Amino acid sequence: MTSTIHRREWLRQSSLAALGFGISLRSMANEERLPRNFGSEKGLINLGSNENPYGIAPAAKDAIIAMIGQANRYQFNVPVLQSFRKDLATYYGVSANQVLVTAGSGEALALLARHFNQGSLVTATPTFGILPNTAKRIGTRVVEIPLTEDKVHDLSKMLGAIGKDTKMVYICNPANPTATIIPSAVLKRFCEEASRKAVVVIDEAYIDFLNPPENESMMALPAGNPNIIVLRTFSKIHGMAGLRLGFTVAHPDVANDLGSSHFQGSEICVSNLTMAAALASMKDEGHRRDCKQKNEAARNFTLQELQKLHFRCIPSYTNFMFFNLGNYPGDFAQDMLKKNFLLRSSSYSDGKWARVSIGTMDEMQEFIKVMKESKQS
Repeated sequence: MTSTIHRREWLRQSSLAALGFGISLRSMANEERLPRNFGSEKGLINLGSNENPYGIAPAAKDAIIAMIGQANRYQFNVPVLQSFRKDLATYYGVSANQVLVTAGSGEALALLARHFNQGSLVTATPTFGILPNTAKRIGTRVVEIPLTEDKVHDLSKMLGAIGKDTKMVYICNPANPTATIIPSAVLKRFCEEASRKAVVVIDEAYIDFLNPPENESMMALPAGNPNIIVLRTFSKIHGMAGLRLGFTVAHPDVANDLGSSHFQGSEICVSNLTMAAALASMKDEGHRRDCKQKNEAARNFTLQELQKLHFRCIPSYTNFMFFNLGNYPGDFAQDMLKKNFLLRSSSYSDGKWARVSIGTMDEMQEFIKVMKESKQS
């Protein structure tokens, strides 16, 4: 018993050290794999991961329980999962031979960086870091184009940056960490023009939070254009961040090429339980609609309250918000951690900014309460 208590205390102290001192809270993409949920039993409110606070669909939970008895089998030995890729493709209106399944879309981003490594990459900055950071680590030249003053992709400058050696262009839309969007018609024109010179990768992780007409996906483009690739994930609106499921849509020839090289075996890395949950979740439009409505209400509340406190907030179309910290003197994320809030902050050329995920309404009310107290102190 004593040794167990000592071990728990050591783990507690070690995790607190990682949270508070040993690991930076500045990475907007969390490549450092920060164990951010530690301390939830003591009231830590996690607003740093852009997760869905409402969890997976009830039908997805039931599907996981029903599939547990088949957890000893590989997915290709479970009849209901043998058509998973086809079922996924049918739901999203593409062909099965266009789809590659991965354990989260982050895995696909890293694999794409490795596959298209014989040339430079054009991307925005700041942006979601997995693809550009992987490219840098393997020696690819990365051309980073600053966002506009309104924190939107500067598409004209990105087009201008495409050179003879450019192999790939990366667009995260809606954008992370800024929560801005490129209108769908504008993005489609960009894809068509840029894809004449390089492969264009569109990351649509947060598209399910958009309303028409801006929620139009680019997934229809790859069927007729081998230089356009689109990524989606079940981590956000489906609430399956911990279950790990993403997929890539490409031209059939490109999908075959990817599947024969860096993506080979990526689907087998996704668990039976995850696949079963995804199949059930796709059918539950009501749960996703409810999550979206709750997110929008909490997001609007947070925006209005932060603006009352005179923070410059970038209009958000996602489940997180990006706001300027003005002349904040210290490390905002670390200071908020001491107050039991986990979020992200970083310094850029135009000052300090924070990214806060949109939690439940109760969580955002607590967040605003602390922000008001900080302003008064």
